[in-house]
Amino acid sequence: MNATIVFIDGKYLQLVGGYFSDQGERLSYDLNQLAITLSKQQGLWRKKVLYYAAPPFQSDVPTQDETRRRSNYDRFKNKLEKIPSFVVREGRCQKLNDEYHQKGVDTLVTMDLLSEAAANRGSTFILIACDTDFVPIIKEIKEKFGIRIILYYFTDKVRDSKFSMSNHILTVCDKCVLMTKEMFLKSQFQKQGEK
Repeated sequence: MNATIVFIDGKYLQLVGGYFSDQGERLSYDLNQLAITLSKQQGLWRKKVLYYAAPPFQSDVPTQDETRRRSNYDRFKNKLEKIPSFVVREGRCQKLNDEYHQKGVDTLVTMDLLSEAAANRGSTFILIACDTDFVPIIKEIKEKFGIRIILYYFTDKVRDSKFSMSNHILTVCDKCVLMTKEMFLKSQFQKQGEK
């Protein structure tokens, strides 16, 4: 079984998981197990996971809510960093007009796609994202390093929704797989005593 590296846009995956949670029971899934599940679906072995996030925004004097969010995020990050071959890459969170925006995350994904492609020529990568900003780097690593890209994505087929996406990224990837609730259910945390 060939190895793969899984690249996860954390904010995007959180939106997709939230959509499926809103359609029924709240999903509590294991990120590492999700990476393993998706890799196995493609006949691949999960060698490494690169997870991209931005810590919650903190004011100069953090509010109670900001402090609580940061504490929860730090616990979540610490758990992920204990998983062998699981790397958390962080951008930053910026507040503009009372809205929060991630900054630097797409750049980190692009940098890592390029460096991992150079080190793993001819490999297959799994990308969980939807941003057309990745199209140029996907083209580059396919041409220069023979990388095959499998895109996992979600769309609700509603124009201008948060899941609207351009066909541009779909056409540049070697394979595109629509994410389903079942993928998350197969990757749920197991309760004590369950196998």
